[in-house]
Amino acid sequence: MRTLEQIRDRRLTVPMTVSWYLSDIGRAQGIQELFTRQSPQRLKVLREHAIAQSAVSSNRIEGVEIDQTRIGTVVFGHPALKDQDEEEVAGYRDALNLIHKRGAKLPVSEETILTLHKLSRGEIWDAGQYKDKPVDIIERLPNGDQRIRFRSVSPSDTPVFTRNLVELWTDQIRERNISPLVLLAAFNLDFLCIHPFRDGNGRASRLLLLLTCYHVGIDVGHYVSLERLIEENKERYYETLQLSSKGWHEGKHDPWPYIGYLLFIIKKAYDEFEERAGSVAAPRGGKTALIEAAILQISGEFGVSDLQNACPGVGVDLIRKVLQRLKGSSVECLGRGQSARWRRQLN
Repeated sequence: MRTLEQIRDRRLTVPMTVSWYLSDIGRAQGIQELFTRQSPQRLKVLREHAIAQSAVSSNRIEGVEIDQTRIGTVVFGHPALKDQDEEEVAGYRDALNLIHKRGAKLPVSEETILTLHKLSRGEIWDAGQYKDKPVDIIERLPNGDQRIRFRSVSPSDTPVFTRNLVELWTDQIRERNISPLVLLAAFNLDFLCIHPFRDGNGRASRLLLLLTCYHVGIDVGHYVSLERLIEENKERYYETLQLSSKGWHEGKHDPWPYIGYLLFIIKKAYDEFEERAGSVAAPRGGKTALIEAAILQISGEFGVSDLQNACPGVGVDLIRKVLQRLKGSSVECLGRGQSARWRRQLN
């Protein structure tokens, strides 16, 4: 809430780089709205793909991962779930479905925050409950080590801080003294600094990012996974969050690194939407188009497993079929057998 307090007190001046992002996103919104009006049925496969990627990526950022062969079943089916990891992925899917179904009609409220956390945590004992012990924000380093990055709000103050955060959001959205996009990024930063739950704060923050996007008229997350883009830029996520949380408790922090990062993610989502939507020729060929789009986004060598990660829910047989069809024209095979590496041919 310290960032929204800075905005309320008009102590923030929007830097030029953020203004550029705001301008680019505004232009991209118009392109998406035009495409969704003209070809709504052609985008169904993008919506399904985004749900699968979001459920998998948001959990994977936190070290929760399920068998690749089970992704389609867990996300789109109603299977008997094997373990806690599958419960959390399926729960995150349910939270996504709730947000996508209700959009801006789902209020940004304390009740919604607790509901989204409860859904995303599966059957864990404290799902939907505030932390009852002090919790430090832990950063997972690339080598597997961890370090304390930030000491969050105390358990006794957490409910009050969360309610104040919601109230400030409601007031500032109504007053519009600054771009709503800046407000949603500021809300996200404050939520992460409050860190209201024992575990699952990152996943809850990404669900709230999607929800607040709907509230300010940004629905690109329906077609492109914001969570996957955050996962792909995870180092920058941790870096900007560290920079912007320093001095947060005193209200002397610099929120712009993290705000700029989230705007970068939204802009990147629009860029990808424009590219992918244009490549979806028809619903029946949607999965093939997604594989082809994934190949275009990979630089250097890749394998079938890389395409599986980029296209959850798409079968291995179809991926291999597409690679064989493109072999010699768009891609080249660098080995033999099922584990062979591939490389995109540059014109």
